[in-house]
Amino acid sequence: MAKDGAAVETARIDAGPENGGWRIGAAGRWTLPAAGAASDALDQAPKPERGAGVRLDLSRVEALDTVGAYLLNRLADRLQAEGHSVEVVGLRPEHAALFGAVRDAGKAPHHPVERDHHPILDMVFRTGQTTVNAGRELLNLIGFLGLVTVTFARLIRHPSRLRLTSVLFHIEQTGLNALPILGLLSFLIGVVLAFQGADQLKRFGAELYVVNLLGISVLREIGILMTAIIVAGRSGSAFTAQIGTMKVNQEIDAIGTMGLDPIELLVVPRALALMISLPLLAFYADVMGLFGGAVMAYATLDITFGQFIRQLHSAVGINTVIAGLIKAPVFALVIAMVGCYEGLKVSGSAESVGIMTTKSVVEGIFLVIVIDAVFSVVFSMLGV
Repeated sequence: MAKDGAAVETARIDAGPENGGWRIGAAGRWTLPAAGAASDALDQAPKPERGAGVRLDLSRVEALDTVGAYLLNRLADRLQAEGHSVEVVGLRPEHAALFGAVRDAGKAPHHPVERDHHPILDMVFRTGQTTVNAGRELLNLIGFLGLVTVTFARLIRHPSRLRLTSVLFHIEQTGLNALPILGLLSFLIGVVLAFQGADQLKRFGAELYVVNLLGISVLREIGILMTAIIVAGRSGSAFTAQIGTMKVNQEIDAIGTMGLDPIELLVVPRALALMISLPLLAFYADVMGLFGGAVMAYATLDITFGQFIRQLHSAVGINTVIAGLIKAPVFALVIAMVGCYEGLKVSGSAESVGIMTTKSVVEGIFLVIVIDAVFSVVFSMLGV
């Protein structure tokens, strides 16, 4: 004991021959404060004769913690590695569990080394796994669409439950606020199409037909497709980020706890607002695209605006305009579904919000292009 009554942290080792073998006795307190003394004692202890059996006597160990158990186990392992048979004796019952746990941890099996696989087989495996995951994602998305459809039907029966303020707010966010960027891009696309068309048709003396090319391509495909892609990148990602952040902050759980339906409160107003604003945006994009083409046609081919409008009227019918605009509500529903669905899948971290936002943009654009291809095939079969 120390002079002030506190316990002195010491660890001791004594070793010597015993009954034809070798005895190593540990004594004192084998704890973290005595780790330095314990390590020195182990280094300075006499070495047993080659091949001699060793009895590791722990009966005089007064205290033992993880560090002490580790040092004694390491001593036993080192002696075994040098060819000695080691017998641990005298271990107190209160030390046995910790000593055994440290020994077992030291002998834990290593992680198996992964076998090398053929790179082609790995590629096939990853492709199959991605395909299965995509199929499951599509099924989940269809299930989510069914849930939203049921909620829509319930709101039709009880229209007073529809949050008109939220719908108008999202119309402003997805529609009015998108006009500048959408108008500029559509105008530039019209300019590019007219310039490229004029460059090719000029060789055949058919410059005036650039109006036909521009009218059909913009009104039927380019206008609505570019609008849907821009909205998917702008509004679809915003839906995912907004709902995902609410999920991280546990606001979605709070909504459910208060007895409110998150689909009715968050998803339906966004989907309805986008289904109203996207057709209007598509019509605006058509006008701006044609205006850009008219400007370029006047600048490069001396086609006046009056000639442009007369030629456009003779080349494009109302069916072409309808064939483009009729896709808009479908694209809007798909973009809103994907954006809200991925937002509700956020798992509780800011990193997850970013991942799901990127995923919603990619999925939204992919589905828009796939559905546009389906529309084209159907319209071709119907002769539209």
